[in-house]
Order: sequence, then structure tokens, then C-alpha cells
Amino acid sequence: MKGVFCLTEKQEHVMIHLYHTNDLHSHFENWNTVAQYMQEEKNRRQQRGEAVFVLDIGDHVDRFHIISEATSGKGNVQLLNEAGYDFVTIGNNEGITLAKHELTNLYQEAHFDVLVANLFEPDGSRPSWAKPYELRHLDDGITIAFIGVTVQYDIFYSQLGWRIEDPMVILDHVLGEVQDKADIVVLLSHLGRTADEDIAKQFKGIDVIFGAHTHHFFESGMLVQDTLLCCTGKWGQHIGHVKLEVHPKTKCIVSKQARTIATQQLNGYKYDDGTLEVLQRQSEQLMEETVVELKEDLTVDWFAETPFSKMVASSLKEWCGAEIGMVNAGVLLDSLLKGPVTKADIHRICPHPINPCRLLVKGKALREVIIKARKREMEHMELKGFGFRGKVVGKMVFDGVEVIPDTIQGNKKLLEEVYINGEPLELERQYVLGTIDMFTFGYLYPELAVIKEKEYYLPELLRDILKGKLIELSTSVKS
Repeated sequence: MKGVFCLTEKQEHVMIHLYHTNDLHSHFENWNTVAQYMQEEKNRRQQRGEAVFVLDIGDHVDRFHIISEATSGKGNVQLLNEAGYDFVTIGNNEGITLAKHELTNLYQEAHFDVLVANLFEPDGSRPSWAKPYELRHLDDGITIAFIGVTVQYDIFYSQLGWRIEDPMVILDHVLGEVQDKADIVVLLSHLGRTADEDIAKQFKGIDVIFGAHTHHFFESGMLVQDTLLCCTGKWGQHIGHVKLEVHPKTKCIVSKQARTIATQQLNGYKYDDGTLEVLQRQSEQLMEETVVELKEDLTVDWFAETPFSKMVASSLKEWCGAEIGMVNAGVLLDSLLKGPVTKADIHRICPHPINPCRLLVKGKALREVIIKARKREMEHMELKGFGFRGKVVGKMVFDGVEVIPDTIQGNKKLLEEVYINGEPLELERQYVLGTIDMFTFGYLYPELAVIKEKEYYLPELLRDILKGKLIELSTSVKS
């Protein structure tokens, strides 16, 4: 790989332009501007004889949006096609919120290459729709290697029928393959900022890393050793542009510059060809199917237990074959009113790409979770991430748990007794808990995050469980 900084005699340089987005998460409010800018910049650069490529670094799809839900992400691919993208990699939202057949079919009509070097079929073969890397040969004799990697969520990918490998190990192998073939190496990395920095330090010869996943933002890139790191934040709020100047004879990079452009400042790029509007209308039609007829309203209160939130906790308990069901009231964004309830209604009130999870949790840890969940600051926490697409966590609702409070000291509620299905909680006993996967991630409940005995249910999302329960209750009432 020759893509390193070097000093050369004065000569006209080859200009290479790389435009990029990441973590759109189906926030289409800026998309018409992004698409029009990409199209016009690509045409303008090509007319000047300059090389130009348009890249997306994953999580373009997010099933919180009705277009992505109704089309299983194919609407996103149509938008990427029309905007003139050349390469994409997948994020966890494409990889583990779609069923295997949906991901396999997602890119059938793509006009771009999908690069994912560390995803495999269970037998070790590569998916038919993805490549580990692609070489592009410019007219000036310069060859660019584009490589893609995505974050390694082993449990989730294996549950869906995929095999995901360590991106660092795979990257080392792929770099070995391309080192004698490419002058410039570009990495599409849906791994997060820390991993990108580690890659830049560990591997020589990667010229640019386009990042994603952690929604970090580098206004003018960040140079780590000889590697330029770039990322545009999230939701299409910024577009990234990297300009490489390459000496045509030595094929060395003379300079590399990164910048970001705020889409709100691109007032001249407001052309709308109607595609988004058409996709929205088609998606709404697809989601008009009536799921159930409600005999009474199901109301939501984020800070109090209601029959509706209790129903969700009960559904998780049953689905997971657990002794206890646990869910936060904040996952229900709105009430369901008496009368017909459509697929769109269920998606609207429960848009999260969150899966059911079965945990084996010790009584002592369960008690700690119950205490923490009852604190006011936890109920009022404004949560972003972990698959949650709501506003606040809300009250924790249980099925199979009865709490008898003792006293309140400040903001801490002490517990006199906790009963599990009518029996006093035993601190050393193991309990089977049915809940949602977001409680097993990160800082919310470390007591649950460290548990090894857990099982995630995929591809079912929480709204699928809710839908099934509503149908079940409706059927039982009719009979």
C-alpha cells in the first residue's frame, strides 16, 4: 500500500473526493438535501475529471420509521440508489433488527456494493449480497481498496443464523490481501470511535477510516498517526467530505483533508423528486391492516402502572417462560383507543428495535434492580440509545412481583418486603426474569448486564409480542 504522505516534485495531482454519511437511523427530515447534494457534487466532480465516491457507514435503516418498518429497509435502499451511493457497510440496525431472510433480500436491487468483511454464513461462506472489499482502478492508474467491517454482536447474529467474526482479526487478513494491489486503502467502519482509534494505531497503511456506531463527530477529521479518522455524527445532520491529493507517478498521497457540511446550511439543495412522499404513502397503505378490534381504550401513563403496561409485562413473562415479567412504562409511547387497531398503530406506540430477553437472576441482584427502578431519577431519566426510541424510562412495571414499601428517606425508597408470586424473595435463589434486552446493556442496570445466563429472542421485537397478546385477548373475548 502506497497511500502515505510523501514529498514529490511539483506535478499536477490526482484529486479523489469521498463523500460520506453514517447513522441516519431513518431520520429522513434531512434526506432530500443530502441526496441532492450528493448527486450534484458527484456530477460536478466527474465533469471536472476528478474521482468521486459516495459512502454510507451503516445504520441507515432504523425500524422506528414506518418506511423502514413497512418495506423491511428496502425503501432505504431505494433512497441510497437515487442519491448515487457507491459503497455501504451495515450497522447493527441492518444486521440484527432484520430477520435473516430480510437482510438477505435487503440489497437485491442495490446499485452499490455492500462491504462487510467480518460477516459469514454459519458454514463459513460469505453472504451472496456482501463483499469483504472492492478494488477501484482509476484512469490515472491509481487503485483504491474499499473495505467494510461492522460491530461484532455475536449472540444476536448467531441467533439470527449468521456468523460474525472479530473485525480486527478479519481486517488483518484483508489488509494482507490488498496490500500489494492497492495504492490507497479506505475503511468503512461501523465499530465506534474507540475501535477506529485502535485500528489506526495497530494497522499501518489505512489512509482513511470512515466511522459510525457511536455517533461521534469530527468537524475536520482527526489524524491518528498516518490515518485520517472521519465521522459525521447522526441523522444526516452533516455530510462529510474528504479530499485526497495523490501524485500520479509515485501514487503517494500528498495531502488529505476532511470537512463536514451542516445540511441545514445547504439551502440551495432543496429539490424533492417526490420519492420520500411516495414511499411514505405506500408504507402507510401497507400498514393499514387491522390487527384487532378493541372493546375499550388501553391507556398509557409513563409514571404509573396501567392495565396496558401490566399487559406488556405479563406478555414478556409468558413469552420468555419466566417467573417474572419486567418492562418500563416508557416503552409505550401512546394509548390505543377503542375500535380498530392497525399495524401502523402498534408500530406508532412501540417503534423500538428491542427484543425480549430471558435472564436467570439471583434474588439479591433482583432486589437491587427493584430498588433502583423505583427511584424518581430512574423513572424520569430521558434515555437515548440501547434500541429505545421513546422519551423517558418511566415507571418499572412487573408481573409476579409485589413490593411492600417501608419508609422513604429523601429520594430513596426502602423496601420492607418483596414477594415473588406470593412468596418472600429469597436473596440466594435464582429467578427467571422475562424482560427487554436494553436492560442488559450498559449503565442502566449493571446487575443485569453482568449476568451470563441470558437468552435473547430474535427476530421478534417487543411490538410483535404486544401484537400477539392483543390478538390472543381479542380471540378469548370472542370465544
